[in-house]
Amino acid sequence: MAAVEPLSESIVIAGGAGMLGRLLAPWLAAHAWQVHILSRRPLPSADPRIQFHPWDGQTLGSWSGLLEGSHALINLAGRSVNCRYTKRNRAAILASRIRSTEILAEAIARCARPPKIWLNSSTATIYRHTFGPAWTESGEIAATPAAKDAFSIEVARAWEAAFFTPTLPATRRVALRTAIVLARDPENVLTILLRLARLGLGGRMGDGRQWVSWIHGQDFCRAIEFLITPGPGESLAGPVNLAAPNPVPNAELMRVIRKIARRPFGLPAPRPLLELGALFLRTETELILKSRRVSPAKLNAADFQFLYPELQTAVEQLRGG
Repeated sequence: MAAVEPLSESIVIAGGAGMLGRLLAPWLAAHAWQVHILSRRPLPSADPRIQFHPWDGQTLGSWSGLLEGSHALINLAGRSVNCRYTKRNRAAILASRIRSTEILAEAIARCARPPKIWLNSSTATIYRHTFGPAWTESGEIAATPAAKDAFSIEVARAWEAAFFTPTLPATRRVALRTAIVLARDPENVLTILLRLARLGLGGRMGDGRQWVSWIHGQDFCRAIEFLITPGPGESLAGPVNLAAPNPVPNAELMRVIRKIARRPFGLPAPRPLLELGALFLRTETELILKSRRVSPAKLNAADFQFLYPELQTAVEQLRGG
């Protein structure tokens, strides 16, 4: 896609040093935006259109001046949920999301020229575990004991409440209910699944019926840009599902993974084995066994065009197939 003139001087990405920030910042910079990344670990950047700035995600600082007159704020901050949900980890996960959102709201409220748009991370996990029709943005939000998702729902509710509660009349707000993002990155789930498949462990997980919602990294970046530029996307506010239009059952996901990895067979992982493995790996089975079936209804209604609506095409592209 050809570079375009920026609509304003800058975009600020809070928590932009993680995987999603590593995808998004170069994409926006390549499309002529000046990108300022707020990070606990500021890094030197070879691209003058990407600059890092220190922040702790908890207190106001010099970084808040970057919001003055900026076009958009994108908040990707939040501790990883890939851990055991101990009392200490639960507190850290919740605090990292709530406090960073609260401090950004406070910084915006102090601006004479606040950002026009604020996109804040949320999660497609917010919806009820389902084997039925895909949830749109008005879908049911409730925990399901079988999915062991009560804590995740609690976090998602509190996160969005912290985001939407403050009065910020000059700033349009969008909660990004993002599905699994597939990308070329050593930390990405796709890399992990392909590694498992090559080891012969690429069979279905649990009974394989649970739905997996996903989005190609390039479509994730394109959807963000769609939401912040003039056109149909600028009419969208509130929660927006960032997910490809064709979720798949876990068994189908693993079939595609085995095909790309050129492994015709993979040992299945029944639930008891997953529970044991999760304990050993210090993570939670909810991340694998919850059935997340999500529809990008608002993006579809605004005529956003996915480049990769089908899983196999998406995975093949990412692996150079």
